Amino acid sequence: MCGIVGFFAKDGGQAEVGQTILGMLRALGCRGPDSAGVALFGAPDDGRFVVRVKLGDEGDLESRARQIAGRLEAFHGVSQFSTTASYARFLVGGETDLNRLTSSIESLDKDFEVVSIGHRLEIVKQTGSPENLEKTYCVSRHKGTHGLGHTRLSTESRVDLSHSQPFWSHGFPDLAIVHNGHITNYHQLRRRYEQRGVRFYTENDSEVVAIYLAEQLRKGSSLQEAFERMLRDLDGSYSCLAATDSEFGYVKDAFALKPLVMTEADDFVAVATEEIAIRAALPGAYSVREAQVKEVRVWQR
Repeated sequence: MCGIVGFFAKDGGQAEVGQTILGMLRALGCRGPDSAGVALFGAPDDGRFVVRVKLGDEGDLESRARQIAGRLEAFHGVSQFSTTASYARFLVGGETDLNRLTSSIESLDKDFEVVSIGHRLEIVKQTGSPENLEKTYCVSRHKGTHGLGHTRLSTESRVDLSHSQPFWSHGFPDLAIVHNGHITNYHQLRRRYEQRGVRFYTENDSEVVAIYLAEQLRKGSSLQEAFERMLRDLDGSYSCLAATDSEFGYVKDAFALKPLVMTEADDFVAVATEEIAIRAALPGAYSVREAQVKEVRVWQR
């Protein structure tokens, strides 16, 4: 099954978060050869949002990037537009209507998808191994405060960039999740959300976790409270990590069939599907323990 990892620097400084997450993913590469991805939280950029857009899985990506660049002329405060492989990346002002921006971009082409928006969050993911992700996007160079990672073994949906993890919440800035397991009431939850006009981008049951947590946070819940409600409302067997610009944590379901281990040192927290991932990326003397049934832990800065 899939591998999930997370790292949180407790001092709030700019740690080698990309290098750490990549090291953890490399150790779990055998758990998920289909795709790899990271959600990294860096320093804010003067209140602006960082936007990453999927251009497509194949075809004339340069032409598609020019389409997006042309559409962005209708928005104020756009800067630093660039492309790497399947992604366009740019900054927009903090007052930008993000729903209008997303709709405007995604209406241009069925393959366009806004993969992440945040003051601090950036998501990159692709099919293949963590090593391929590093060769294309140099994630090890990214400094920041915390991050999530995922290696995927597809069991229920197709292998492409959109179905890869981490998932952004689509509409709620700076929220990302990684998930290992099965949400057994996924179809019921999906129908309810779709009846309310929520768009789903994939057939991956993990996507509903991001949608659910975003809904709870919009209502004013903390991440801790959202996780506790998730145990009540999402059926199945799963381990899940989630992060916002200021919070990082995990939840493990009532069956506790999906492995998850964690350690907390003076200066960091690390969580992973297997202990080898933590040891491979973070040398030192510390103990590692298994997360328990219905355990919820959240750290804040």
